Parts: sequence; C-alpha cells; structure tokens
Amino acid sequence: MAARAGGQGGKQPTINDVAAMAGVSKKTVSRVINRSEFISDKTRKSVQQAIETLGFVPNPQARALAFRRNFLIALLHDNPNAQTVLNFQQGVLDAIKDSDLALLVRPVDRGSDKLLDDVRLFLEKQRPIGAMLLPPISENDDLAKICEDLGVRYVRVGSAPLDDARHCVSSNDREVVAEAVGKLIALGHRRIGFVRGPAGFRSAAEREEGFRAALAAAGLSLPDELYAPGNYRYTAGVEAGEAMLSLEEPPTAVFVSNDEMAAGVMSVAHGKGLSVPADLSIIGFDDSPTATHIWPALSTVRWPIREMGSRAARTLVADFLGSGAKAADDENPVMPSTFIERQSVAPPRG
Repeated sequence: MAARAGGQGGKQPTINDVAAMAGVSKKTVSRVINRSEFISDKTRKSVQQAIETLGFVPNPQARALAFRRNFLIALLHDNPNAQTVLNFQQGVLDAIKDSDLALLVRPVDRGSDKLLDDVRLFLEKQRPIGAMLLPPISENDDLAKICEDLGVRYVRVGSAPLDDARHCVSSNDREVVAEAVGKLIALGHRRIGFVRGPAGFRSAAEREEGFRAALAAAGLSLPDELYAPGNYRYTAGVEAGEAMLSLEEPPTAVFVSNDEMAAGVMSVAHGKGLSVPADLSIIGFDDSPTATHIWPALSTVRWPIREMGSRAARTLVADFLGSGAKAADDENPVMPSTFIERQSVAPPRG
C-alpha cells in the first residue's frame, strides 16, 4: 500500500491541499465529496485520487454547513411491535452502511395533541436530510406536509400505497391475506376466525379486507362472534383465543393479523387440550422469529419489512449512497409479501 503524503509540514491535509494536488478549485473538491452530479468522471477520479494520496478526511461539520443539513436520516414511529421497528432499522442500516449517513430513531405518540408540533420541532432541531415514517403515523398526511414545508425529504411506509412512488414504499397485505385464507378454504375450512389488528391502522384494515375478500370469493359469510379485536400484542391473541375457542361451535381455523397474537391463540389452544393443526389451523402475519420459535411452526405471511427498510432508505437518499446504489426509480415501490406454509395448517377433522 502506497504511503500517504499528508498535508504541508506534516499537518492534517485540508481541502485546499486536495484542490492543489488535483489541480481544481476548492469548490470542485467540495462537489466531488458531496457526490454532485455535475462533475465529469475525469475530474472526479482526479480528486478522489488526491484524497486517497493525502489521506484527507472530510469534516462532517463543514459538510453539514454546506448542505444546511446533518448527515442523518430519521425514522419516526409509533408502533406497538418492537420487532417490526427493529427489522426495519436493520434494513435501513443495510442500505447506508458504506455511506456517511447515520440513522436517528425517534418514537412519537400518535395520540398526542402535540404530535405535529413535536415532529416539527424535532426536524427543525436535528435538520436531517430525510425522514422515514412507519405505520400508522405514515398515514398522517399532515406529517408529510410538515416534511415538505421544512424541505425534508420523506418516505411513507405502509400496507398499501400512501403517496406517489418518490415518497412511498408499500406492501400488498390485502391480496396476500386473501391468498392465505383461500388456502384454508381450499383445505375444507368453513368456520374461520379472524383476529383484527389495532383500530386506526391501515395494515389492520387491509388485512381484514383481504380476509373478507377470500370469504366472498368462496360464498362464505361468518357470524360476528368469529371476529375478535386485537392490537398486535401477545395478550390480545390470548384474549381472542379464549373467546373464540370457548364458543359452543369454535372455529376450525383462525387467521391472526400478526404472529405475536397468533402465538397467543396457539397457547390457548394448547391449554384447552386442542391439537394444532389437527383440531385448529392457525395462520399469522409477519414471519417474525416468533413464527419458528413456537410449536408447531407457524404458517404465516412473510412481510418483507427489512427489505422495505432498505428500499425506503434508497428511495430517500440514493444520491448519497454512491454510484453502486440502485436508483430508486428503477424499483417498484410495492414490495410483495408471500405466504409461508409450515406445520400449523391442515384440513379440518372429518
């Protein structure tokens, strides 16, 4: 490896040293560092060679001043499922790992009267390049408007398209739930329970629409007693399981709007001496680690949340991720979920 030249007199090299070695202006060096599109390949290579030779390290504070932004992307969320947030974060970090960007995570309270003021103040103080909004707050048009007013790029994540492709990454919850429930019907199940997601969540509404679409396609209509409230937490699954499996005529299968609640339903079934899947088939949603940590392994819908995090980051800051990053406009903003069949589904007895 060649020795680095260093700055004059052994001092830390400066942007002026880089400019002198490359034979360009200080402004041109700054444009190369900040990945401007308006630089020729020849000039870019010359400046990058000078940076490598001198061992120059750009000053992040100076870059932030030049951009009038910190090299941060913010993740705003109010989500009851910690695993969802964690998986999304990992996807974002996958996308920005070789860049100068850092991830800033901010929980918010969607029920607060001060939500909009708090988010505005946060963005004004932190000055991120962009913000990613997880559901359900991604469904709030006023938050997107705040980002626009402050000149902050934004991406809204959801279970259905919430904005145009520049500002949205979504999945196809309705269609894939209809497919999964259709498989239960094809196996012979006619009395199928449904555990809802939290009220006010677009994901909960989309998944219920998919459930009802599958029933309608098969000419089925189910009583209200087979619909149970839920909030994406394990305890809600336990409560739903107790209610449904105590019915005089319990369901032979249950579709549950996420894996945590599905685990709660399965626990109740085991406690009542029921065999899964011989006495009760169960399908969840997410394909979280929970799905394979319980017995029998849970059939579920794989929600590509980590990939959605990576896609959201690329959509937000593709110009900061270097030439190797795939252009955001080359990618479909709708990322399909897939049904994963495991051991928790079987035909009903008899």
